[in-house]
Amino acid sequence: MSMLKGAIPNLANHSKRAAPSRSRSAGTKLLLSSQETAEALFLRKVRAFCNSTDIAKNEAQVIKSENTFREAGKTRTVFDFRSYMHQKIKSVNRALDAAVPPREPIKFHEAMRYSLLSEGKRVCPVLCIAACELVGGQESTAMPAACAMEMIHAMCMMHDDLPCMDNDNLRRGKLSNHKVFGEKVTVLAGYSLVALAFEHMATATKGVHPKTMVRAIGELARLIGPEGAAAGQVLDLLSGGKSDTGLEELEYIHRHKTADFAEAAAIVGAMVGGATDEEINRLRKFSQCIGLLFQVVDDILDVTKSSEQLGKTAGKDLLANKLTYPKMIGIEKSKEYAQNLSKEAKEQLVGFDPEKAAPLLAMADFVLHRQK
Repeated sequence: MSMLKGAIPNLANHSKRAAPSRSRSAGTKLLLSSQETAEALFLRKVRAFCNSTDIAKNEAQVIKSENTFREAGKTRTVFDFRSYMHQKIKSVNRALDAAVPPREPIKFHEAMRYSLLSEGKRVCPVLCIAACELVGGQESTAMPAACAMEMIHAMCMMHDDLPCMDNDNLRRGKLSNHKVFGEKVTVLAGYSLVALAFEHMATATKGVHPKTMVRAIGELARLIGPEGAAAGQVLDLLSGGKSDTGLEELEYIHRHKTADFAEAAAIVGAMVGGATDEEINRLRKFSQCIGLLFQVVDDILDVTKSSEQLGKTAGKDLLANKLTYPKMIGIEKSKEYAQNLSKEAKEQLVGFDPEKAAPLLAMADFVLHRQK
């Protein structure tokens, strides 16, 4: 039995401790019946997918398009996702800049700011704010938590790119942190961003009951720790080159490595916004689908886009023989799975105020059709 085969059940059992149950998505059930794992299928379909206009729509067109939400008996409303994202990203970037000002030691803080303030999609912090606003909260209430999410995300990118991890020289269209500041500074700057994330969230959040804050901080710590994103990263590293790893193991990796970040963002935002337990459960399912959707699309883009288009090294997962959805089930099934996850995510928002749910519905479309 391989190391991965033994590690996954042990970690899966360990992660049950104080963790909410996770039901398998309908898309996963569909895929588990598929045995199209031959590498020949994967390689043959890459070119076909590159010429497809199905999921590979122009991202600008997706953002410009009218995002709608229709509920029985209610009028269709139009939502401008481009303007919404522009405004939220601007607010998040301003808050991040204020939260980590340049100070001594200069090189150390420059390393933190280099990755934290680099151009990015800001999906997790915007998701955090949108979830807070969905349940009646305010952007200002969620902003410290949103910044904390981006600080932790920045640390993950910094450490993922290190030679001992994914060994990548590019991130968001520029040199990785360790290529500019050196590996030692990158490691320490990453650790500091995690510590600062919890400090900032605990001290800068206003108007939230202390018990709610403790619960939210605990949720965030659980989802990024040894039972969450860290576990997914470890198994991702162990799985490279393994020939006996199946779809269940692949989903376990990505539900933890990627989807747990989306879940943390949505749940923490909802908690500080005053969500009920029922609302939290629905947003948990929504964010799990969105997080996994992000990874499926990421896997597809890795084999269909250039490094210049992605802003990071393209094709590195294939070269490293890492587990990906296209490699396991082929391009077409990966596209089908992505569509199913998007649909399942949107279903969780039925019953919420359509106007407040519009940003999250549009985000599902954005993640599905993104081009980098």
